[in-house]
Amino acid sequence: MLLNDRMNPLDLTVNQLKRAVAIKEQIENLNRELRSILGASAKSGATPKNKRAMSASAKKTMVAKPAKLSVNPAAKAKKKTMSPAARAKLSAKLKAYWAAKKAGKK
Repeated sequence: MLLNDRMNPLDLTVNQLKRAVAIKEQIENLNRELRSILGASAKSGATPKNKRAMSASAKKTMVAKPAKLSVNPAAKAKKKTMSPAARAKLSAKLKAYWAAKKAGKK
């Protein structure tokens, strides 16, 4: 009995659902075995993806140019640092802020 438009899956019994799951697993196993016999990847459920052919000139161009996304350690941005005067000024402001906040709570 096939599932069609007239049949509601909610009307199936537990045993029928278990049997349907078992049959589906058997089908998947057989498909996997068939793909392995035919030489396709047994892991993927879909057909193998088409690979684009690359011309020799395109390959030479790619080899000649460095990759745009390669990370160059020398090109990394320098870490920004605060001058001692700026650090002291910020520290004084924060100390005053927390002293005022602490005084306001009491």
